Amino acid sequence: MKTTTNTANALRVSTAKNKVMNKIIYFILAVCLILPASCKKDFLDKVPLSGPSDASFYSNQDELMLGLFGCYKALNFEAKTQRPWPVILDVTTDIDWNRSNHAMQEIGKGSHASNNASILVFWREYYQGIGRCNFLLDNIDRVKDKISPALYNQVKAEARFLRAINYHYLIEMFGGVPLITHTVKLEEAQVPRNTKREVADFVIKEMDDAAKDLPLTVDAKSAGRATKGAALAIKARTALYNGDWTVAADAAKAVMALNTYKLHPDYGQLFTYAGQTSAEIIFALQYLKGTLTHATPNFLTSRMAGGVSNEVPPQSLIDSYEMKDGLPIDKSPLYDPKAPFKNRDPRLGYTVVLPNSVLFGYQFETHPDSLKVWNYNVSPAVRVTNTDATNAFATYSGYLYRKYTDIADMADDENSDMNLILIRYAEVLLIYAEAKIEANQIDDSVYDAINQVRQRTTVALPALTKGKTQAEMRAIVRLERKCELAMEGLRLFDIRRWKIAEKVMPGPLLGRIPKAFLASAPTLDENGTADYSKISNRSQMRLIETRTFNVNRDYLWPIPNIEILTNTKLVQNPGW
Repeated sequence: MKTTTNTANALRVSTAKNKVMNKIIYFILAVCLILPASCKKDFLDKVPLSGPSDASFYSNQDELMLGLFGCYKALNFEAKTQRPWPVILDVTTDIDWNRSNHAMQEIGKGSHASNNASILVFWREYYQGIGRCNFLLDNIDRVKDKISPALYNQVKAEARFLRAINYHYLIEMFGGVPLITHTVKLEEAQVPRNTKREVADFVIKEMDDAAKDLPLTVDAKSAGRATKGAALAIKARTALYNGDWTVAADAAKAVMALNTYKLHPDYGQLFTYAGQTSAEIIFALQYLKGTLTHATPNFLTSRMAGGVSNEVPPQSLIDSYEMKDGLPIDKSPLYDPKAPFKNRDPRLGYTVVLPNSVLFGYQFETHPDSLKVWNYNVSPAVRVTNTDATNAFATYSGYLYRKYTDIADMADDENSDMNLILIRYAEVLLIYAEAKIEANQIDDSVYDAINQVRQRTTVALPALTKGKTQAEMRAIVRLERKCELAMEGLRLFDIRRWKIAEKVMPGPLLGRIPKAFLASAPTLDENGTADYSKISNRSQMRLIETRTFNVNRDYLWPIPNIEILTNTKLVQNPGW
């Protein structure tokens, strides 16, 4: 493909011939998404070259629904082969690390440039989704008299929701971006950036309008489609991210008032197949065996369980989780450096595979002297060679992530169809609390929202006592987001908007001591970030990598250089 066509592709700009081909391709993909059995070679061979065109597409309800599902599918892209973006995005932050020499790892390390391949993927794929939504919205009136008014309004609302959620992510990664709201012709491709504020306001209004025509709930056949709650939840998050405290709190409260969502009682189960239909999930990416799958279990799980231990949490995340008494490890009398995982916030064990715990039926232990571990997949259990201690490419940090791993995927861990959550009710509660805290309107409802998250059945941390200052409550809600939402692709946006990336990102990223435990607890700051400088055996901790962070540059990603070259009206972000 010639260089001069890249911006056009990103904005879904093309010649008439390319438009037809793009629609044929996505027509096929959408059919495959709905009817896997139809996606055989003979079906592909029978698609006519004269198939869907600008003049004829959306001639009936079936074509309209195929177009809509194409808009949904655009969100299911991968930041790396078979690695969906919500799962791998945290590797660009202080709570995650990716072992492979890949563009996402470059971002976390601070060595990325404007030609970073993953950054280009995010820009291109979000705009591809926007383009699909624009095409549907531009052409839906062709079938207005062939479908019911209710369906017409709902499909329009879904397309507006999907277009807006793509913009929601774009502005948090890049700042201001071109706001494209119709199908753009080639001669219109030279467009400047709108401000972040302009695009955020657009997202908030679109979510407001979409919510009016979206259903409160959907049936099993429509699982994964947008609802009123999803629109209001993304509105709340967008407002929070952009400092609109009242709008954020009101939108979050509106979600709560729907009485549709509730916290799943079992935190760990929420991220397994058993939790896929939980009333806590508001909006998630959908997957289906034989049609659309991902390899998340493969790159997360242990060598013993057949995985590659590719994405791992550092020691600093483990040390962020509180003790069962609700105190940090450097202040709690329950903390024992010789048994550092005992009496901890249960979410630690549900989020992270800790030493001597079990994953996929195998004992997990990275101590180099643990040459044998237990295999509980047979009865009676047997001792087997421990590749998590001997393999050169076992976890570098001494830990693994547990979220989104299920033993049902063990036999085929590169072909998972577990859905991936984009927003859930616990986050809505924390959005509400944070917005009220930042507005300095700390009342009983704020404590209640946070306590609901901390006191779900399988977490059961002590309730927060009232009378805390705004600064104290701010630190509490930020730590809650860090621990409750770890490995869900939200940390990058938090450390940016809180302006703490310059504190938490640079310096050594450390793993556990291979043959021992830390001699004492690290000191934790107001962000829950650990300082190991005063620990006597700190030098024995594994150095994973040393990171840098340029405060004048790294609070935004660069616009891909190919886009700057092909759209001369785009202005690059500072420092790039």
